[in-house]
Amino acid sequence: MSLSGRGLRVDVTLEKLDDRVPKVQDGSGDASANLSGKRTETMNCPAAVQERTAAREFFLALCDGPRSLLPGPFFVPKERENTMLESLEATLYPIVVNINNYLSSYILVFLLIAVGLWYSIRTRFVQVRCFGEGMRKVFGNLTLRGKKHASGMSSFQALATAIAAQVGTGNIVGSAGAILTGGPGAIFWMWIIAFFGMATIYAEATLAIKTRKVDQEGNIHGGPVYYITTAFQGAFGKFLAGFFAVAITLALGFMGCMVQSNSIGSTFQTAFGVPSWVVGIVLVVICAIIFLGGVQRLASVTEKIVPVMAAIFLLGGLVVLIARIQYLPATIAMIFQYAFQPQAIIGGGFGAALKTAISQGAKRGLFSNEAGMGSTPHAHAQANVTDPHDQGVVAMVGVFIDTFVVLTLNALVIISTLYTADGPLAGGYVGGVTEVLDKTNLAQTAFGTVMGAGLGAKFVAICLFFFAFSTVLGWNLFGKINVIYLFGKKSPKLCTTIYTVVALIFIFLGTTMSNDLVWELTDMFNNLMVIPNAIALFALTSVVVRVARREDPDSTPLRR
Repeated sequence: MSLSGRGLRVDVTLEKLDDRVPKVQDGSGDASANLSGKRTETMNCPAAVQERTAAREFFLALCDGPRSLLPGPFFVPKERENTMLESLEATLYPIVVNINNYLSSYILVFLLIAVGLWYSIRTRFVQVRCFGEGMRKVFGNLTLRGKKHASGMSSFQALATAIAAQVGTGNIVGSAGAILTGGPGAIFWMWIIAFFGMATIYAEATLAIKTRKVDQEGNIHGGPVYYITTAFQGAFGKFLAGFFAVAITLALGFMGCMVQSNSIGSTFQTAFGVPSWVVGIVLVVICAIIFLGGVQRLASVTEKIVPVMAAIFLLGGLVVLIARIQYLPATIAMIFQYAFQPQAIIGGGFGAALKTAISQGAKRGLFSNEAGMGSTPHAHAQANVTDPHDQGVVAMVGVFIDTFVVLTLNALVIISTLYTADGPLAGGYVGGVTEVLDKTNLAQTAFGTVMGAGLGAKFVAICLFFFAFSTVLGWNLFGKINVIYLFGKKSPKLCTTIYTVVALIFIFLGTTMSNDLVWELTDMFNNLMVIPNAIALFALTSVVVRVARREDPDSTPLRR
């Protein structure tokens, strides 16, 4: 197996661990699939390097010396260009990394946990009182062929679009990273965070419905920028809304989709031997057809793809768990045991180990279900409901499916195959095993233990495609809504067309090249957009509380 890192390549085989764990291979038997979540690791297999080099040469041809396709002012000597780019990246990269570490490890974790606790208490634990109501609204009238709406989506289509964005590659890698660093007990803390996150996302969806607007052509516009400007009138509100809109457009609409397409391209190359540039072309064509079809076509696709991708992953996970059913009691026991005694599996003192388990579970949980981050309210604002409470309880089901179903199933597969008595990680993530397994190949190895090396790698690749592709669809919509808010009030169609073209370029580039600084910038803007959203959530507490306590019984019509 080949594990890739930042500029390094290490060839190892899983037989160093034990003969029972399969070797995960791609079409050429050389490289592991790229499964790193919102950020993806650089692949250094020869084909990938060759394709990224070819792509880079194409863009250099636009402005490089005698081969320049652009006029003289764009001429930059190759040596100088390389030096300038390397110097800029070397300067910015450590700064951005430090900002991300500080934001994700301290500010945002405490901020999002505080929002969840606050709304749980103020709404009298709406996630408990109204959970059954939400499940009935989602599954009571479930259909994969929802009727076409003049504008917006059905409530289920809005939920499917939100889940499409929530359930991404991070669901495969997120739980793996949390388990490796914090031990199996980290999953318990992910459950706790998701429980409080259900109250947060109830507030987001409620406010999205309460503050949305309809333009002259009947198109619905809603999301954090609209409830931010409702919470704060004047220049301060416009600044916060503008800051959020720019951050989410860069983080999700452009660079985020680039990261997801990178996962799709590299994984299909390693699992099936398909050149990533071919995957990029096919992906761009499919995305263009969906994007240009508007909200209704997007809703029609997500309402079908989300149940299908969930069914495929659930079926594969259940196959593994049935095969390992004798280890299932021990697997569940480890989650609870190591939640409070993590030092027994990850080492170190009790205090430090417990802090690691909780922080890993909290970080991975918060950024997996996206509650409080301000992304999914854009989808819920499109729901054709009149009572904000109705979509609020539906939104809670999205967090439940993301964390308590998809992410938990992946965690159970990993723990039951790798952490039980006969597994290579039974003694913890220490020693020689750290040279073989990491978060990018842990799921492959776990599924391959039962399915076999080849089938396990292909199964994870297929799941990753669905997860990443659906995320691209959702994130593109979120970015488009904010671009229209920023630039398209007078000509939304022209703004949408320009945005779509730029987004498609980013999607294609993501399949052919990788850059650590771009990935870190994606994380940074993703982190920064949380701050104005959380501030607005606190400011509008009274609005949400009235809806949750049913003290605001009047239906809320759309504002024109």
